[in-house]
Formats: sequence, structure tokens, C-alpha cells
Amino acid sequence: MSLKMLIESDPHQTRIAVLEDDRLTEIFVERHRHRGLVGNVYKGRVTRVLPGMQAAFVDVGLERDAFLYVSDVAADVESMEDLELDDGRADDLNNNHHTPQVTPSIDDLLKAGQEIIVQVVKDPLPNKGARISTHVTLPGRYLVLLPTVRHFGVSRRIEDEVERERLLALLQQLPVIGGGLIVRTAGEGKGREELESDLTYLARLWEKVRQRAGKVSAPTLLHQDLDLALRVVRDLLRQDLAVLWVDGEETYERIVEFLDQVQPGLVAKVKLFRQQKATLFEQFGIEEQIEAALKSKVWLKSGGYIVINPTEALVAIDVNTGRFVGQTSLEDTVLQTNLEAVSEIVRQIRLRDLGGIIVIDLIDMTEPEHRQEVFASLESEIKKDRAKTKVLNISEFGLVEITRKRSRANLERLLTQSCPYCSGRGRIQSNTTICLNLRKELLHLRGRIATPELLLRVHPEIARTLQQEERAILDELERSLEVHILIQSDPELHHERFDVVEV
Repeated sequence: MSLKMLIESDPHQTRIAVLEDDRLTEIFVERHRHRGLVGNVYKGRVTRVLPGMQAAFVDVGLERDAFLYVSDVAADVESMEDLELDDGRADDLNNNHHTPQVTPSIDDLLKAGQEIIVQVVKDPLPNKGARISTHVTLPGRYLVLLPTVRHFGVSRRIEDEVERERLLALLQQLPVIGGGLIVRTAGEGKGREELESDLTYLARLWEKVRQRAGKVSAPTLLHQDLDLALRVVRDLLRQDLAVLWVDGEETYERIVEFLDQVQPGLVAKVKLFRQQKATLFEQFGIEEQIEAALKSKVWLKSGGYIVINPTEALVAIDVNTGRFVGQTSLEDTVLQTNLEAVSEIVRQIRLRDLGGIIVIDLIDMTEPEHRQEVFASLESEIKKDRAKTKVLNISEFGLVEITRKRSRANLERLLTQSCPYCSGRGRIQSNTTICLNLRKELLHLRGRIATPELLLRVHPEIARTLQQEERAILDELERSLEVHILIQSDPELHHERFDVVEV
């Protein structure tokens, strides 16, 4: 698999595209006026404690108070085994299972007015404040420092057991004063000197945070994570990267300087894109792929297609054979469509950053071995996703449930807004429904019209419908109201709106 990364920046935003075999699989966008907050560390003040929800609101200086669950306050080492990182999760040092501890009540842990150090783990949404945790995690190139939890682990993406044991042994030799460490995927194959250098940097960073916290009052920002370009380079750059294209000299120089310090071997893979007629994203066809990712229907190469419908409760994904008729039997056609679909579905989940509950409605398969083959393919594809996911087996109705955790706004929420025309419904009233509603409203004017004519201003589509298919409605209104109705088309008018003027 060929892996490429493109970084395009201008005075207003930075966009980063990750390509696998020249197909867009992930897109990161940071608007400079609305920089992401995940990773930032704050000194906050508890404003409300809610025992009924086992949560608290904390003022960290943002527009809305941040939300803190009790599970993000109590020292729960078990949760560190599923610590969500950009490149995977970590196992426990001894691979043993801890005895579940009884979580204290939120009002035993926090009081209104209390000042605490917290970190943003999920960006705020339009109707929700940021989600925060007292479990601070400071990522470096090879390690993640856990200053509040005594826990050691290795990214689960490092699968070689011999290498895992070697890294775990190295962790025990490092001079950690309190807290714990997790080896990131980039730490595979690294020696003690490289890990210790990373630890020294992270320990100094945490000490600066602690010192600043002791000098300021809440709410205050204690530490801001790197900007998007450096953060993605730190978290995602791998040895198998083919090339990293950067379109701005200033960003290019910052990345080279950063890599010179943390991983000099990757500097040669960073290339400066000198803009000609096309921008970097245009040159690689990224703009078209982003536009396609905002559409609900996604065509498959075979002629089948999938339909992606996000709702408040879940994301529904439907698989259809479409134009694909196959060459042998119906069952083989269904199998090939489902296999192609699950690969594309995982790509779309990553690209759109879909989260929460995702339900896939596969085409029904009668052969058990076909169902198992499709499920195995889905599990294999989902391993490419860095987000924490859980996949349930195919149900008897051909449904697959996936839960996926994300920490940032998905692509649709980031790049679009609710349609002012349909108010986010995705549909508007039919022409006939609008004509019938118009009839109902005008009949309320019966006996109150003082002129022989009415001017009815409507959208051109409604004007056409009244004069053709629904002419009977117009004739009835003229008889009932005893007026002549003049229809005026106004293309600027909303389909569902109309104005009535006495002439």
C-alpha cells in the first residue's frame, strides 16, 4: 500500500489529506479562527455537580462550560488499557485484568467552586460543551506520558510479542517519577536512548504545566497542543510513508525543523510543492473526493452503491447491487457487492469521521460461509481505523452494528451547515401539499376581502402547479372568495412561502 500525505495551508485554514493507494482515506481541517481544543490542558473551576447524572460542569474559559463524567475523574487504571490515541490503544503492563473498583459518587470527588486541572478530550459541538478529563495525557513522538495514572503499556498496533516484551522491559527501566507511560506505534524498534529523550521532553512539559497551574487562578489555559500540521506529523508519520507534500514554505520549514529534532530519517520524505496553475489538493484530485464525501450516495466500481444517512440517533448505511448484475449466480453477485461495499464503507467511515452507533444493512446472504467471509473482510478493513471501534457480528437480518468513538467534529458538521431552505430536514413539502396549505390559508379570508382582485405571489414551481395540475384549487378559491386571483412568479421566494396582496 502506497501512503502519501498532503498539507495545504493558507492564511485562513490548514487542510491535511491522507492517501492510501492514491485514494483519500482521511481529511483533517483546522480553521485558524476556530482551532480545535482536543489536547489542551486547562485549570478549571467546577460550577455545578450533578449527582443524578454522575457528572459535573467545569468553567475552563470557553463559551460553554465543559462536561466532566465521574469516570473521567476517578483514578481508573482499567480505562487506561483502552486509552484512545491517534495511533491505537495500549495494553496493560502485565496483560492482567484488574479487579473492577467501585467508582465513587461524583459529589464525593468534586465540589462547586473547586479548582482542578483538566484536558479536553472531545471538541465542543453547537449544542454541547467540550468533554474533559482529569486524566491528562501528553503525547510525544514515541511515548505518551500519563502524569496522573501509574500505568505502563504498549500500543496494540505493535503486534509482535517479542517486541512488546522488549518495550515493556524498557519502560520499567526509564526514570519515571510518578505517573505512567505508553509506547506509541512509532516507538516500535526504538532503543532506550530515544525513548528516554522523549520522556525527558514530556516530563519538562508536565512540570511547566504544574508550575503554571500553581501561579494562576481558574479558568486559565495551561497548555495548548501543537497546531494541526505539527500534530498530524507527530502522530501519523510512519516509516512506510512514501512522501509528504507541503504547499507553503513557512509550514514546510516548521515541519522539517520539527522532524529534525524527533525523527531525522523522515526529513528526506518531506517535499515542498511549488504552486503552478493548480493547488496541491487540485493536483491530486482531493477537492473532488471531498465533495463526493459530502454526498449520501457512493457508487462502487462494480456498479453497486451504498447510501449513508446520518441521524441524531445513529448512522444508517444501506448496501445495494445497483447496476451490478454479476456473471454467475445471484448469491455470488450479492457476495461480491457486499465485499466491495464493506471496504468502501470503512473508508467512508474514516473519511467522514462518522461516530456513535453505525448500522450497516448488507444485502441478504443465504450462505453462512458468505456471511462469515464478509464479516472477516469488515474486521480486516476496520483494523486500518485508529479510532476505538467495536463490531458486532452480522445479525439474522443482515445488519452489522458498529460503535465508533471520535473526538472531533465529523466532516459533514465541519464543512456544512443546516440548510436554511428545508431547516435541515433534507426534504420540503410537495407542490400539491403547498397548494393545499395555500387554499386553507386563503379560505380564512372569506368575507374579509374588500377588492375584486388578489395578487398571489408564489415560487414559479407553485405557480405552474396551480395553473396546471392543481387548477381546480385555484378555480375553487376564486368561486369561494368571489375574487379574481392574479398569480405572480417570484424565483426568490421559498417554495413553501406565499404572499397575498389585495389589488
